Amino acid sequence: MSANATDGRSPLLVWSALAIVYVVWGSTYLGIKITIETMPPLLHGALRFVTAALLLAGFLLIRKGLAPFRMSLRQFGGAALVGLLLLTGGNGMVAVAEQHISSGLAALLVASVPLWLVVLRIVARDRPAVLTVTGVLVGFGGVAALSLNGGGEAAGTTGIVVILLASLSWSVGSFLSGRIPMPANVWTASAVEMLVGGAGLAVVGASVGERLDFAAVSGRSWAAIAYLVLVGSLVGFTAYTWLLGNAPISLVSTYAYVNPVVAVILGVLVVNEHVTVQIMLGGLVILVGVALVVSTERRAKSRVPVPEEVGAT
Repeated sequence: MSANATDGRSPLLVWSALAIVYVVWGSTYLGIKITIETMPPLLHGALRFVTAALLLAGFLLIRKGLAPFRMSLRQFGGAALVGLLLLTGGNGMVAVAEQHISSGLAALLVASVPLWLVVLRIVARDRPAVLTVTGVLVGFGGVAALSLNGGGEAAGTTGIVVILLASLSWSVGSFLSGRIPMPANVWTASAVEMLVGGAGLAVVGASVGERLDFAAVSGRSWAAIAYLVLVGSLVGFTAYTWLLGNAPISLVSTYAYVNPVVAVILGVLVVNEHVTVQIMLGGLVILVGVALVVSTERRAKSRVPVPEEVGAT
């Protein structure tokens, strides 16, 4: 949204879209938690993302025909690689981790993704600002605090290790997405990422012995995965993409602070998750570090970020 925008409806539309991103993306962690009650974690992701990809591709086909799907083999390969890193590696391991830790703790640890991205930039010989590096050190201090004793949760150590690997995979995918050939149309890129990422989850899930028994899936889990497909992957991403073109990036980026808070609150209210003092303090330190990184980088350069929910969780 330009500074001289005169459309009186814009502020309401912007805040409505922002509210959707805040709540929807924050709620996907709870949606995963409920879905995997009676669905295997990897195969649930395969079902979710392949379905979302087909719906998005069908919508594009009806609205614009074959034009959005014209891409080179390298562009398709780039989107496929990003989909494997974001969804097969990132989201897949988030679902596996949530078998061992609460959805709120998972969301707080995934909030460390901006910190990993700075580390990858340093590895690539970029030189972030001193305050950015300070934010990374502060944030990883919070990660370390949450990692001690499994964040105070029973059987939490395994889940924390897996969720940190998920965050790293997500970060590498996000880092590469702006540096390798990708489809020109953002919606097409999303469809390819979800389709390939979902297929990857199906292959990995089957290879580790997961089996999806439809008769054993509860109505509660079916409702949760329908929510993840229609609201989490489609409505949430659509709102985010619209915001990128219609709101200041300084405002859009606040979702990185709000999503984990929403996830923790919903976990407590809906599935009675227990929030320890260690989780609260460690999570607060992570969010302070992320806020320092994002605010410093925003001042340094106001470029538009790569959409992340093809991710989100």
